[in-house]
Amino acid sequence: MEETTGNGVGRRRIVKQNHVIVFPFPRHGHISPMLQFSKRLISKGLLLTFLTTSSASQSLILNLPPSPSFHLKIISDVSESNVLASLAAYLQSFRAAVTKSLANFIDQALISSSDEEIPPTLIVYDSVMPWVQTVAAERGLDTAPFFTQSAAVNHVLLLVYGGSLSIPPPENVAVSLPAEIALQPGDLPAFPDDSEVVLKFMTSQFYNLENVKWIFINTFDRLESKVVNWMAKTLPIKTVGPTIPSAYLDGRLEDDKAYGLNVSKSNGGKSPIKWLDSKETASVVYISFGSLVILLEEQVKELTNLLRDTDFSFLWVLRESELEKLPNNFLQDTSERGLIVNWCCQPQVLSHKAVSCFVTHCGWNSTLEALSLGVPMVAIPQWVDQTTNAKFIADVWGVGIRVKKNEKGIATKEELEASIRKIVQGERANEFKQNSIKWKNLAKEAVDEGGTSDKHIEEFVQAIVASN
Repeated sequence: MEETTGNGVGRRRIVKQNHVIVFPFPRHGHISPMLQFSKRLISKGLLLTFLTTSSASQSLILNLPPSPSFHLKIISDVSESNVLASLAAYLQSFRAAVTKSLANFIDQALISSSDEEIPPTLIVYDSVMPWVQTVAAERGLDTAPFFTQSAAVNHVLLLVYGGSLSIPPPENVAVSLPAEIALQPGDLPAFPDDSEVVLKFMTSQFYNLENVKWIFINTFDRLESKVVNWMAKTLPIKTVGPTIPSAYLDGRLEDDKAYGLNVSKSNGGKSPIKWLDSKETASVVYISFGSLVILLEEQVKELTNLLRDTDFSFLWVLRESELEKLPNNFLQDTSERGLIVNWCCQPQVLSHKAVSCFVTHCGWNSTLEALSLGVPMVAIPQWVDQTTNAKFIADVWGVGIRVKKNEKGIATKEELEASIRKIVQGERANEFKQNSIKWKNLAKEAVDEGGTSDKHIEEFVQAIVASN
């Protein structure tokens, strides 16, 4: 059953008695895109339970306006206060704990609507937790995995899973992707720590996919069309990205200006947006390495030498735990040109007119945000998918430069400065900016009404309705 109602941006369909669960892996980079996907599902009328774990709820604050269609629920997992011997031990303990608590939750998962108790019919699970599918199937729920990496990275990992590629590959052997892109060994996903465990964790995403009708990927068709089309020959791939707040794209979701997910930090009362407001257009270098990367002290030294000895104005997001790596008096010496904060709403910063470029670790969420907001990038990848993303940033999408690292894996002051100057004032500066604007427009087109990602979400909702 369904009815329609006005909502200020057209007529919204209200779908009755259709309840889905969305369950991300408890890390910021996984929760944010799946939360944005959830908002899109709700906007099309689904009832939704957003499921997170106790460890995530302890370190993250969910700030969303109340909605009868959205319910946040927390289940138990492994307490992060418990020091585990290894990553493998953590993953094993996490799976055991969540398998039990998820099963108990599904058995009781109901949403009250119009005096009815509505059980869930499907769970959208983070692809790095493939065992969720078994738990759900045993309780009669359909499932759909959500991949938080790019289609290109998924394609590479699928080759590894199928046994036709090894990481690291044989020396000097390039890997060809469907878009006629040759990935050199240094462009492939990198696993420097616990490499066997992480690689197994990443490739296990493809386990049991023959049993699903939908596979969601956080990308958009025009961005990775040939890779997506190739994968879609054998898998039910549907692109649903970019999953960033609607205010920066199509503007169709009311008051959707932030992820609604804030790291519990105060910035000591400093406002990065107010600071940016005081700067001239395209005058500030924005620097962030995400929520997990721990920079080597030598890398911090190269960055601080760059910022101290050049005329760049900068906004640097640096976690509190990393501040001790800054040299003495650095904050005082650069206070007129720079600001360091421990958190910001990144889309809000990237959309600010004062930002000229983004020095980034190339995490997929950050990459999509920069692409969607038209900001050229200086790529300094660290691990896992970031190396492949950096290859595409520089050589496929033409929106940035990948900084050359020395034999120790450090981006030196000289290489950093040369790369930033090429982006903001070199002979290719206009090319980088125009390419960035092109992808910004295509990202908006994908999620806007009738765009490819919007159509895929609409088709999914219609299929859920038709199956009940």
